[in-house]
Amino acid sequence: MSQPQPHASDAAHSPPGAPAPGAPGGSGPSQAAWSSRETTSDAAPTSDWGPGALLFAGVLLVVGGLLAIFQGIGAIADDDVYATIGEYVFEANLTAWGWILLVLGVLAVGVGYGVLQGAWWARITGIFLASLNMVAHFLFLPYTPVWSVVMVGIDFFVILALALAPDTASASGRGNASAVR
Repeated sequence: MSQPQPHASDAAHSPPGAPAPGAPGGSGPSQAAWSSRETTSDAAPTSDWGPGALLFAGVLLVVGGLLAIFQGIGAIADDDVYATIGEYVFEANLTAWGWILLVLGVLAVGVGYGVLQGAWWARITGIFLASLNMVAHFLFLPYTPVWSVVMVGIDFFVILALALAPDTASASGRGNASAVR
């Protein structure tokens, strides 16, 4: 039966006067083994892909927004730009879809710019907007089936990148809870 390995912080949590793990009379590996290890068990895990994920999400929001603006302008200008493929439960006037895509595109460009600037509000708004854009492109399937599926996938990656990127404001501006201890 193996015994649990003591951690570097065990000495801080042991009763006063008790020998430290690794010290003479203590249980556990030698002190030399502990000095070679990093003792940052209380630190928050960091990720190297955080800034890249935010850049990725911001660029995808801006580019997707610009393309939605062009799609919306095309649908508003001429109703014959898109042809429907069969019957679909969620049908709407193509001019209405053009305005929806135009508004979503303008909002996506603005939020994407905010994400690229590191604005705190842009991450939450970006997740909400990408979710709304995902639903809109699902409903736009009869007009552009392949492009709508591609945009649903892009919106999924935007949501994933914005949700999983580390909070850069807490690490730099407001302080880290583990650093206060």
